[in-house]
Amino acid sequence: MNRLRFAPSPTGYVHVGNARTALFNYLHARKSNGTLVLRIEDTDVERSKQEYEENLINDLKWLGIEWNEGPDKGGDFGPYRQSERTKTYQKYAQQLIDTGRAYYCFCTPEELQKAKKEAQAKGLQQEYSGKSRDLDIEESQNRIQKGKPAAIRFKIPKDTDITFYDLVREKVTFDSNLISDPVILRSTGIPAYNFSVVIDDHLMKINIVIRGEDHLSNTARQVTIYQALGFDYPKFAHLSMVMGSDNTKLSKRHGSTSLVQFREEGYLSEALLNYLALLGWSPSGGDQVIFSKNELMKRFNIKKVSKSAAIFDYQKLKWMNREHIRLLEDPPLGERMMPFLQRAGFEFEKTPEIIQWIGKTAKIVSNYHYLLTEIAEGFKQFTTSDCNETIINSIKNSEESQKVISILFDQLNQLDSPVDFSKIVEITKNIQQQEGIKGKALYHPIRLALTGKESGIELKDFIPIIETGSVLGIKPPVQNMISRLKVFTPFTS
Repeated sequence: MNRLRFAPSPTGYVHVGNARTALFNYLHARKSNGTLVLRIEDTDVERSKQEYEENLINDLKWLGIEWNEGPDKGGDFGPYRQSERTKTYQKYAQQLIDTGRAYYCFCTPEELQKAKKEAQAKGLQQEYSGKSRDLDIEESQNRIQKGKPAAIRFKIPKDTDITFYDLVREKVTFDSNLISDPVILRSTGIPAYNFSVVIDDHLMKINIVIRGEDHLSNTARQVTIYQALGFDYPKFAHLSMVMGSDNTKLSKRHGSTSLVQFREEGYLSEALLNYLALLGWSPSGGDQVIFSKNELMKRFNIKKVSKSAAIFDYQKLKWMNREHIRLLEDPPLGERMMPFLQRAGFEFEKTPEIIQWIGKTAKIVSNYHYLLTEIAEGFKQFTTSDCNETIINSIKNSEESQKVISILFDQLNQLDSPVDFSKIVEITKNIQQQEGIKGKALYHPIRLALTGKESGIELKDFIPIIETGSVLGIKPPVQNMISRLKVFTPFTS
């Protein structure tokens, strides 16, 4: 059985690159009936926070990613936080010392920082000098007994090719002479990334590792550690970077980058998940781009992932968000809209009638907006009248317009609220027959008087929205037709 893992660090919010990595791991695990493990890599003591761990778990669940084992679920291979596995790492680091595959490094942080600055000044890549590599083990142990702090570094083999197979990039080879010896255990006893992941992936029986291409050189280091410990290493798949429209690495200057930002801006989780799945991968056959999670799980193929960088297109994501909004039934959409409407200043009870009205209305408003935040703002047109002096005068100065609004107002006054749209159709037909007013001369003044706009939501949709909504007790109140037409009664009656 395939065992995959997503191993984030709780040092900030989940951004789209990490989310896509998590998603590809999830899709591959489900496609192959495998297991997905969530492992928290919290060995960065200064930056790791419990609140970030809680946030990332909530964000992943919101996106629709589920795992089989993890800190919140348990499992047979725990603990699933690296901070709780320190003794295990120390044991294997000592094993590498004992076999001569690792050594104690006594270089101070100041020495390492100085070497880094000198390399940068020369435009060179920083590499460890190897100063402690050939120290006698007894001498090293004597220093340690005297209280000299020491990290442990792994000995990268010299004069050899480090080769591994990648499911995306196929054969990958590194010259070992270009890779400096990595720290595997800091002087504090805390493991470094390249070591802890090897130990964890082996002990948790991870046999497929999907991660970003920025880890390619790390993989070369890790392969040598696997070999030194006598472990079989997993299959690897390195995903291309996610870039902005200007072909630079996606960052805040391009727009939202974290899941929490997308959620707060009103993107549906289904839409973001759909879009992320198509960043660097596309299903074979057909032009379909809108997929449910179940469809993606069935069709995903890691070997079809592109080596080229994926460009994040915010406009395409917005369009996709609208398409997923339209796929929702009215009540579920109403439920999704509620917090956004409350944030926009609306108050209402959570009744089935109100939820239904909100969902149905949101779907109509989505014809003009993409995000739930925008749609919530669009609801304000139902509680306020945008009629200004120019619109009022345009009706006041037209005898036909005055007549249309006057008849409509008088007829509405004889009806109980809410007024069914079929009654409006009946009234307008009577105006055509009795007054000979039709076409734009009939409908345009009605549109202006009710909406205050030359264009927008069609009257066949707008009128049922305000009539039905006006009796639901929403605050601020939805204005029905009568309340909107009253402003014109001084010169139409």
